[in-house]
Amino acid sequence: MQSRSLTFLAGFFACGVVVWFTQRCGPSEPAEGRRRKDSSADSSQVRGVLHSVGQAPPHSRIVLLTGAGGFVGYHTAQALHARGDVVIGLDNFNHYYTVKLKRERERLLRKAAQSGPALNVVEGDVCDGELLKLLLREGRVTNVIHLAAQAGVRYSLKNPLAYVEANVKCFVTLLEAVNQVNKSIPIVYASSSSVYGLNTDIPFSETHRVDTQASLYGATKKSNENIAHVYHHLHGLRLTGLRFFTVYGPLGRPDMAYFSFTEAILAGKQITEYRKDDGTELQRDFTYVSDIVGGIIASMDLGASLEVFNLGNTHPEKVSRLISLLERGLGRRANKTLAPISAGDVPITFADASHARSLLGYEPKVSLEEGVSRFLDWYSTYYGVAMGRRHVTSRRMQNHEEVPARRPGGGAFRSERLLRQRAGSQHEGGRKHRQRAAMERLHPQLL
Repeated sequence: MQSRSLTFLAGFFACGVVVWFTQRCGPSEPAEGRRRKDSSADSSQVRGVLHSVGQAPPHSRIVLLTGAGGFVGYHTAQALHARGDVVIGLDNFNHYYTVKLKRERERLLRKAAQSGPALNVVEGDVCDGELLKLLLREGRVTNVIHLAAQAGVRYSLKNPLAYVEANVKCFVTLLEAVNQVNKSIPIVYASSSSVYGLNTDIPFSETHRVDTQASLYGATKKSNENIAHVYHHLHGLRLTGLRFFTVYGPLGRPDMAYFSFTEAILAGKQITEYRKDDGTELQRDFTYVSDIVGGIIASMDLGASLEVFNLGNTHPEKVSRLISLLERGLGRRANKTLAPISAGDVPITFADASHARSLLGYEPKVSLEEGVSRFLDWYSTYYGVAMGRRHVTSRRMQNHEEVPARRPGGGAFRSERLLRQRAGSQHEGGRKHRQRAAMERLHPQLL
């Protein structure tokens, strides 16, 4: 008993040291991952946003969406706007990856905002409690979707304190702000499949114990779930955590494998496929972004008191299959090398989504083949890169082969011939015209 007490006190002391160090010294990190010190929101911008929101009808749903300039946040903002919700986005536009892509998402959101309900993005920090309270109170916020975070498993090995600040400190700051302004506002927040860590029970279920994370990123996401439980217990806050499984799609994150592999294959550079020491291939439950967004919005509509849901495709795929699909779509062979699984990685992710299916009506619809095709269509038009898919496909057509791919709405199959015809039409016209047209039609077709 005495030993357990000493262990608890040691752990408590260690946590205190980490928090003290973070507050006193701040993270020491390279520029690309640094949280911007000048990210406090411009007061005139905030006033303009609040004025815009003030024009909304009295009973409008008004959503505070953090991470609106991010990959999933952008697609979520578009979907909320399309269905008539007012959106107050918040993002600090940090330099974890190229800000240019984040600004492009912001541009597309501004374009969407030219019609329909108010859709704005405030450039500010989720760790700014006063800003959060102002937006919550004066913006008459009815729902919060918290997607802002420091992402990436491998990067957490290089810059651990950035994860403590962004994923823990900012999360608590948000909960404190909601608790002080209006504790009845339901909050949906992003957790991660990384919370399952070294779990060997397949598929991963919300009922499994998750005490063995394999990365600091996973540990910070598990801490979010623990903190959510505490704030529900102490203050009655309504919180729903969503464990995302390997999200991919257009306007995605360049640090993700499907994106970085595409860049490397086109440049003729070597890519690394990680495997277990015994040669076993890694598998991931690749989930297309529109399926994830559907689960996010359904969770917001449910407004549960305290919940956690898996959101995955429920169909793990080998990473080698992802590479093969990219090779076929690009019409080029990858220069591939094999390496042992890296620290922080796990051999497989596999979502049991029965809980989300039961309470949210969640049903993933986009196969990996269809999703990769959509991503490459976007990549081709955005970067002005010619794809070799028509040349690859022509040989299959000569043999009258058809590759089934699930429709975005599920149900019947359609042939690769139709997919390629659609892709071919997107390459007509000049580069600028193709790029703008592709970005403008990205919604609502993808969601």
